Amino acid sequence: MKSAAQLEQLERIVERAGIAERIEALLPVGVRPRQLRVRTLLIGMLSVACEGRPAHLSRVHEALLSLPEAEKRRLGVLAEWKSGPHELTYRQVERTFSLVAGALAKAEPDGEPCEALSETIDALLEASVEACGEPETSSYAVDWTDLETSSCPPPKGGGACADPEASWGHRRGNSPGERDEVFYGYYLQVVTAVAEERGPAVAELVRRIQIGSCDVDPPPALVPVLERMAKSGIELGEVLADSGYAHRMAESWALPVRRLGASLVQDLHPHDRGRKGTHLGAIRANGNLYCPATPAALLELGPLARGATEEEASAHDRKAAELSAHKLGALSGYDADGYRRVGCPAVRGKLRCPLRPDSMALEHTRPEVVSPPEHPPTCCSQQTITVPASVNAKTAQKHDYPSPEHRRSYARRSAAERAYATVKDPASNDISKGWCRLAGLAPIALFAASVFVARNLRVADAFAARVAEDERRAAVGLPPRRRRRRRKSAADLIGAANGPP
Repeated sequence: MKSAAQLEQLERIVERAGIAERIEALLPVGVRPRQLRVRTLLIGMLSVACEGRPAHLSRVHEALLSLPEAEKRRLGVLAEWKSGPHELTYRQVERTFSLVAGALAKAEPDGEPCEALSETIDALLEASVEACGEPETSSYAVDWTDLETSSCPPPKGGGACADPEASWGHRRGNSPGERDEVFYGYYLQVVTAVAEERGPAVAELVRRIQIGSCDVDPPPALVPVLERMAKSGIELGEVLADSGYAHRMAESWALPVRRLGASLVQDLHPHDRGRKGTHLGAIRANGNLYCPATPAALLELGPLARGATEEEASAHDRKAAELSAHKLGALSGYDADGYRRVGCPAVRGKLRCPLRPDSMALEHTRPEVVSPPEHPPTCCSQQTITVPASVNAKTAQKHDYPSPEHRRSYARRSAAERAYATVKDPASNDISKGWCRLAGLAPIALFAASVFVARNLRVADAFAARVAEDERRAAVGLPPRRRRRRRKSAADLIGAANGPP
């Protein structure tokens, strides 16, 4: 334990979470009372995580024994027995933790946490967010990553292994020279707070996590977590997700999230981009409805390539603006059943169309429909049409895809990547293989929650220090500090090193 102030802070988090008493009620009562209470065990686990130590029970034992004598007596680490003072043993730590893990595990594991374990993790993380200061935002970035177990996988010929709840998963290698590969373990998901669009910066605190077997599809497994957030009174304004979430069936991800009142900002999978049929004559593409006379080249417009020049970005954005002019604009929000009304772009003054004589009076800088349909469909014969929830249910989102507004808004999703970087850092908490020698979903999830609590405390302190430094510089007339951006990418450096002399 580093200091008395840190111990006090961890105790406040455990008290605010209010889970120690609930877990104690689930544990069996023996003939002799246990010396190590659940509250003290949780404090020891959080202490180990804050010190950047591996998630080993021996480390928890050492952290509790390192407390001052007065604190050890208060927390029950040093107890009075008939034979005299008795110091907590490793076996007692192991026994209490096994009881807690057993109480929070399912009798018949199915790859997902039980309700009690989910509530425990939610309460710990929410208590850490409250202790750090709740960020003033309703936008959250979600993502999943690999969480490898320390257990060896099952033998190829069949048989048991130390962690039967884990399963084989797939992880992508995004670094230069890194290949995709399979791993044996779990999928870990985070819900990270991000700044609002055009809003002030906030501490990127992880508000929820979800851990499940790789046999369980991550996006549908995260929906109950978001539902619990909304039920607890947390506003879900925007949910930022990559194409791994957007590519799932609408009933598994998009529709339940929208039902919670959230707006989606997500990347589209290549298979979901472009033209995908029609509705009452309007073309369905990239989550929107477009005029039947929209040029095919505009409908095939993809996201801006990484590393694009300013000229390429300007050309791309001009095409996105022209595509937006052909979009049927929303006239109302979604009702309780997911229906809404949209209007013809020519009627709304976005483009010139011979089928709408009034629109031909618009300036010639607006796009013009040169060849209107010979037999106008419903979307052209009516000024507005009704769009049911089933149309573009999977791909509809807050901003037009792939507009510059979407690009700027979606860039905030990198906060989820930074959340993983801070818990896979060898200099602090590193949850790579071997960080936790315990097996099973419940033990690993409890230690993972402790790591993210420690991570939130570090991130909040660093954010407060940056804000204080910016205020100090502003007081003396200096501009705020700017982050140094890498001028050469890792791929450039690797290419230069492997190039000819």
